[in-house]
Amino acid sequence: MDISTQSTAPPPTSQPSPTERKRAARGATRPGDRVFLGLSRGSGIFLLVIMAAIALFLSLRAAHAISKDEGNFFTTFEWNPTGDPPVFGIAVLAFGTVVSSVIAMALAVPVAVGIALFITHYAPRKLAGPIAYVIDLLAAVPSIVYGLWGILVLVPNLQGLYGWLDDYLGWTGVLDWSGGAPRSLFTVGILLAIMILPIITNVSREVFKQVPQMHEEAALALGATRWEVIRMSVLPFGRSGVISASMLGLGRALGETMAVAMVLSPSFDINASLLDPGGGTFAQNIASKFNEATENGRDALIASGLVLFVITLLVNGTARLIIARRKEFSGANA
Repeated sequence: MDISTQSTAPPPTSQPSPTERKRAARGATRPGDRVFLGLSRGSGIFLLVIMAAIALFLSLRAAHAISKDEGNFFTTFEWNPTGDPPVFGIAVLAFGTVVSSVIAMALAVPVAVGIALFITHYAPRKLAGPIAYVIDLLAAVPSIVYGLWGILVLVPNLQGLYGWLDDYLGWTGVLDWSGGAPRSLFTVGILLAIMILPIITNVSREVFKQVPQMHEEAALALGATRWEVIRMSVLPFGRSGVISASMLGLGRALGETMAVAMVLSPSFDINASLLDPGGGTFAQNIASKFNEATENGRDALIASGLVLFVITLLVNGTARLIIARRKEFSGANA
């Protein structure tokens, strides 16, 4: 005798459409969440509007000045916007800004990463705390104080280093020193390195502290040494954070004004040697000439500020691309 069975499976239910899901989510959102979302979105849009307004202002004033420039704005080795005819260019300023910032980054980043690793993975707690506290204090020192220290202490005590570099590396031409006060781009780079060191160290330290303990313990369990643990677990995890910290430091180095103006002996020449006095930066030139500039001179300074603005945007954009390409090492994705 055949016994027929009837299926007891529940009837298929239709899935909600994307529109229905959005409506359900919108209805489930609390009023406070909607207010917070609106404020956050409005703040982001307001920031973009401010950036666009700054770019528009700089562009209009820069176009007005460049239209009167009888020289090439990008290649002229002269700054005389009040002359008849006005002639000015940013070649020396761009060279000085980039070179001094590169020197500062080359000196500061390795030392900062080393200090951050020492605080987080080598130093005992009783020593790590005071070192971190002192570094935090260095980050709060005003730029004018660094400038005073640079002109009164750093510059007089660099002659020995300059002489040593000239004796052993002067044959390169880049580190040839002809004597005189060491108020050059190399000195500016050293001072900027000291100024950005606390920023890079603090951010890198906080990133290294977020490394999962299981990663380090797994490496130690496999027989890795302390350095191998750092190389295989800590540095890959914190790579994006170190890049971000370096870009923060580079941003300060590019825009530093008073400390550079007090240490550098400005001139509109590009010297083959980094130890020879002379050169200039965008921020230093703006600070030293703005008060005495005429209307056209101020427009010319604003034009140089626009170039610095663009350089800063390019640096930040490049940093974001680097971080995005290495997002698998980001702590947020761990």
